Amino acid sequence: MERSAHIDTFARDNLPPVELWPEFLFDGNPDVAYPARLNAAVELVDRHVEQGRGDNIALRWPEGNEKKSLSYAELKRLTDQIAQVLTEDMGLVPGNRVLLRGPNNPMMAASWLAAVKAGLVTVPTMPLLRASEIKPVVDKAEVTAVLCDKRLADEIEHCFDPAHPAYCPSLKSVRYFCDSGPDALETLAAAKSGQFQACDTAVDDVCLIAFTSGTTGKPKGCMHFHRDVLAMCDTFSKHILKLDAGDIICGTPPLAFTFGLGGMLCFPLRVGGSTVLIEKLSPDELLAKVEQFGVTTTFTAPTFYRQMAALVGKYNLSSLKRTVSAGEALPDTTRQLWKEASGIEMTDGIGGTEMIHVFVSSPPEDVRRGAIGKVVPGYIAQVVDDDFNPVGTGVVGRLAIKGPTGCRYLADDRQTVYVQNGWNLPGDTFKMDEDGYLYYQARNDDMIISAGYNIAGPEVEDAMLKHEAVAECGVVGQPDPERGNIVKAFVVLKPGFEGNAALVKALQDHVKATIAPYKYPRAIEFVAKLPRTETGKLQRFVLRQQAQQS
Repeated sequence: MERSAHIDTFARDNLPPVELWPEFLFDGNPDVAYPARLNAAVELVDRHVEQGRGDNIALRWPEGNEKKSLSYAELKRLTDQIAQVLTEDMGLVPGNRVLLRGPNNPMMAASWLAAVKAGLVTVPTMPLLRASEIKPVVDKAEVTAVLCDKRLADEIEHCFDPAHPAYCPSLKSVRYFCDSGPDALETLAAAKSGQFQACDTAVDDVCLIAFTSGTTGKPKGCMHFHRDVLAMCDTFSKHILKLDAGDIICGTPPLAFTFGLGGMLCFPLRVGGSTVLIEKLSPDELLAKVEQFGVTTTFTAPTFYRQMAALVGKYNLSSLKRTVSAGEALPDTTRQLWKEASGIEMTDGIGGTEMIHVFVSSPPEDVRRGAIGKVVPGYIAQVVDDDFNPVGTGVVGRLAIKGPTGCRYLADDRQTVYVQNGWNLPGDTFKMDEDGYLYYQARNDDMIISAGYNIAGPEVEDAMLKHEAVAECGVVGQPDPERGNIVKAFVVLKPGFEGNAALVKALQDHVKATIAPYKYPRAIEFVAKLPRTETGKLQRFVLRQQAQQS
């Protein structure tokens, strides 16, 4: 590894042993031939200013009926000012972890870029998470500082409260943005000179710990280097999306997801294009923003494309060239529905937090019906059986991937589950045809993917069991034509409680108040008992079969 710029060596110290890493493929690939010293934020922002593109628009957003924007030069100044607040006012040093919490808005984007520029390790989190869900992330990454949207302050304040169950003793400081107070991040940043020397980070210094929604309830921290942030741009985005400086991006994935961090920020910035950041979008509103801003590329989940297909006639979508789907399986019926309505062939893809972004996809001209696509240039794949033997053409097995990115969990013995024999095992079953096209079959774990969100069944079960009426609970995904899957809970009630519509609503409200609201069970079925093995283990596969028949 290169000489680290980190003064706080926690991230590098907690990487898995090198012998447990996957094999990384760099040799002979000029796309990922990066220098030894590299700062991803400098490459995404400052480099454009240095090369005379400072007047190009980087960030766009609506404010009332107006269209607002920041040029690359303005974004460079803002990120330099925020970096000064991080280092001068908050006393952070390279390698410290900083939690980022906010919806898709310019300050969330600028805060991430500034933290990376300052050599910090960013830990972005979903804005809907409750304090109880933030705590294991903060504790695992030993986060010391927080940058948070003021409107989300309540849950963060719990993490600073020694009397609260979600108290996080490692946290030392917080600054709020989207605020106008004297201690607000914007106020502090505006007082800074904007003269900041970016940290001279190594290409393999950690700059991002992206946490998964683990099926065990214990989130896994995926550690990504500065080079990984650029590699996702220089593989999937470069070869499949083929973005350029004229592109304008818009979509729904949060910046806290690596799918959103790539598509909604890093991909357009890498080529000098721009992104439209919207905090909350409906299908109608996304189409309206395409027309308003001249959007060329959208990123969202199949659920949105299904709903937008019926609405395209209401808007002028002449600027739209690409529509990208990921986050959950894209049904062929949705692909065809969207193509018939819009005339655009969808770009499908499968990726993962461990791999940072998409590694299987195809450009529209190479789409094969029913397939997600081929491996993205720079990656290789094979389909293997349980003994890691490659299976034949058309045979279903486990997908194994290698490329310039890969899994490195933060201090987690599950590293040996995801990485085996030098290959990444994303946890999906596939089959491959004779031309290398990959056909998705299913997840091979208990993760529920609903409208692009990853929801761990055991976590919902745990929340349900906190309600006084619930004796036992089993949670699985139930197929749904609109959302791909919905969360379904099978509930055994305690004596004295009646399973009726009022209790269904009470349980749903309880879950929404306990964990992130999008995780609540949209379907609840009251049952006399749950299927279990002789040792008492819940047989979720039986529940899945029952849910599919519902």
